[in-house]
Amino acid sequence: MKKILVLIISIAVFISCSNDDEDSSGLKIRLSNVSQFDFQNIKVNTTSGDVSFENLKSGKKSDYKVFAAAYRYAFVELVINGKTYTLQPIDYVGETLLEPGNYTYQINANDSQNQYGKLTLSLIKD
Repeated sequence: MKKILVLIISIAVFISCSNDDEDSSGLKIRLSNVSQFDFQNIKVNTTSGDVSFENLKSGKKSDYKVFAAAYRYAFVELVINGKTYTLQPIDYVGETLLEPGNYTYQINANDSQNQYGKLTLSLIKD
């Protein structure tokens, strides 16, 4: 009887331990500031609400944050030297959602003063 009980417990533990690591880790995104400017008050929206990344100095990367869903590009709003700049996607038609895993949104800023023309974003799969 003891052997059967140990066998049942072992099977239950084995079944409950999934080997699906990607699903358990979720979708995580961090930011990388590859521009010459420091970013302040960064907000990113991947269609599931604003996520605040606070401030990010030139050449630095943020910590990863968990997202419910995301695409290869996103809405980004941030402040450089007191002025707000925005990266505004038009839509996500034809895009597919990112698979669970770790990604980096690499953000660059040019010398333009145009609110909607200063920022660019590239996706990197980590």
